[in-house]
Amino acid sequence: MTDAAHDQFDVEYDCIISGGGPAGIVAGLLLARGGVRVVVVEKHTDFFRDFRGDTIHPSTLRLLDELGLYNEFARITHRRVTNISLVGDDGRDYILGDLSRLNIAHPFMTIAPQWDFLNLLAKAGEAEPGFDLRMGVEMTSLIWDDDRVVGVRAQTPEGETELRAPLVVAADGRWSKARDEAQLSMRELRSTIDVWWFRIDTQAQLAESVAPRAKGGNVFVAIPRDGHVQMARLIPKGEDVRFREQGIESLRRAVAETFPALADDVEALQLDDVKLLDVRRNEAKRWFIDGLLCIGDSVHAMSPLGGVGVNLAVQDGVATARLLAEALRARTVSTRDLKRVQRRRLLTTKAVELLQGGIHRMIEPVVHNGGVIRPPAPILWLLTTFPALTVIPAHILGLGVTPEHAPDFARRTADGIDRRAEDRRAEGQSRTAQEA
Repeated sequence: MTDAAHDQFDVEYDCIISGGGPAGIVAGLLLARGGVRVVVVEKHTDFFRDFRGDTIHPSTLRLLDELGLYNEFARITHRRVTNISLVGDDGRDYILGDLSRLNIAHPFMTIAPQWDFLNLLAKAGEAEPGFDLRMGVEMTSLIWDDDRVVGVRAQTPEGETELRAPLVVAADGRWSKARDEAQLSMRELRSTIDVWWFRIDTQAQLAESVAPRAKGGNVFVAIPRDGHVQMARLIPKGEDVRFREQGIESLRRAVAETFPALADDVEALQLDDVKLLDVRRNEAKRWFIDGLLCIGDSVHAMSPLGGVGVNLAVQDGVATARLLAEALRARTVSTRDLKRVQRRRLLTTKAVELLQGGIHRMIEPVVHNGGVIRPPAPILWLLTTFPALTVIPAHILGLGVTPEHAPDFARRTADGIDRRAEDRRAEGQSRTAQEA
């Protein structure tokens, strides 16, 4: 470890977070607002890269409200989606979850660039004295004291350094180094598809939807953005090479047939622009060991279908801060505390996995064999006969079975004022007036 690398981190931390995605940044911001000295290390130098989930669900919008950040988020270019649906080959829109039926301030999800969302949270963290975000710093291994994790080794631009704290939170994604080193085993869930990820520059207006669309055996998801459409083509798992051998004209033709509005824009598309996303769905039986807690994709990777991964990760971050802030301030966090986080988050995670598994069972046969995307007949009859029931999957996917709210210590008004301080001030003024 070089002296320069050591000097960078000459601070005593209460918590180290590996990974600056939604789970890590949210946990770090909220913990800092709770008086915890936290450092978030992120291996990339910025938040801009492929395969960032862009769907921000109602529970995350409510969280932004509670943190005093919603108005600033609303200024980010975004689009609103009010239902979770499937579009079949017959052109019908099958609504599986109607977010507009939720009795909340923001009954919709938004499509917004995740890097803008993360930059917003990181900027909010800069205002907290206990928040330290280090970009371009990668955790390389854990530091152990017998069977307890007591810190991490990290690679910085100046060399390797060591960071120590009572707790390491691994929010480093589906390929988590911390989880693997701790030997937390994963159970793989069924997924027989991969995703081609590419963009098409266009001024065409597509429907505000994250619904898969099938046409002639091709299945796509189109995410509209300003000046372009982000496209996901669902292909059979392991078939990347075979599909590339079909050539660029095959892909252009498939896009144009499925989305006629894009027919004039596909000529600029090249195979080199197409990135492969290896779709994984899995879950960990145990999220923690002494001194280490894993959250987000590191313990429950989701597929892109439904855009649920960001929402779950954010909720994990909120629960982590709410349940652990006090113990971290006292530097007395125990495995019992860590177990509380897993138990709190497990029911929602299982429910979302179940719903996403159902979506996969509807779509995967069409990806492999062609045909029409259609929910099972009994479910379709139930949801079309009693549309009010669409609020149930909307609640599970949009809010969670056990919704997470910002803890009192993290709440702010839109102008950044601590809501607890305001409440105490108002209470004191009321008491003074009564006494007078």
